[in-house]
Amino acid sequence: MSAQTTNRTARVERQTLETRIRVTVDLDGTGRASLRTGVPFLEHMLAQIARHGMIDLEIEADGDLHIDDHHTVEDLGITLGQALAKAFGDKQGIRRYGHAYVPLDEALSRVVVDLSGRPGLVFAVDFVRERIGAFDVDLFREFFQGLVNHAALTLHVDNLRGDNAHHQAETVFKAFGRALRMAVEPDPRMTGITPSTKGAL
Repeated sequence: MSAQTTNRTARVERQTLETRIRVTVDLDGTGRASLRTGVPFLEHMLAQIARHGMIDLEIEADGDLHIDDHHTVEDLGITLGQALAKAFGDKQGIRRYGHAYVPLDEALSRVVVDLSGRPGLVFAVDFVRERIGAFDVDLFREFFQGLVNHAALTLHVDNLRGDNAHHQAETVFKAFGRALRMAVEPDPRMTGITPSTKGAL
């Protein structure tokens, strides 16, 4: 089946001694997000992926937040990556590659994605401060590393400039949503074709 006719949705539940997470994703959604994670700033960022990627996301997480946010954020990345991988299906008929530049006031980020079937992350974001409110900015790399490993995609994230950490983060997540949207779009010239000379991704 081509990407145009495949039902590109997935639901994944992941449970460990540290977290219990449920993710539902629809690649052909309307940008709707229903989020309950206990990590408000991350929810704000996940909403950017949904809205700018035109992906419907339902995420519920119960984690050991009494310790810190680390396990919850990392496991959210893992579970979202697993859901995306299922929703991608065989990847026939899609563009495969996506990129986006997104500004927000003084901040500008570039994100490039390849649905390659191989996990790879380059995360070049030098945040101007260590925390955004109560959120530790080091956890953004953990989130994307978990996502990349389990969605089996290659991701380059570059914050090109920014003086405000909130703006830096928001441009990264908006750009990721836009790049992912481009990568999963059906390409009418690739109908029924896997976008790789290997014949599989």
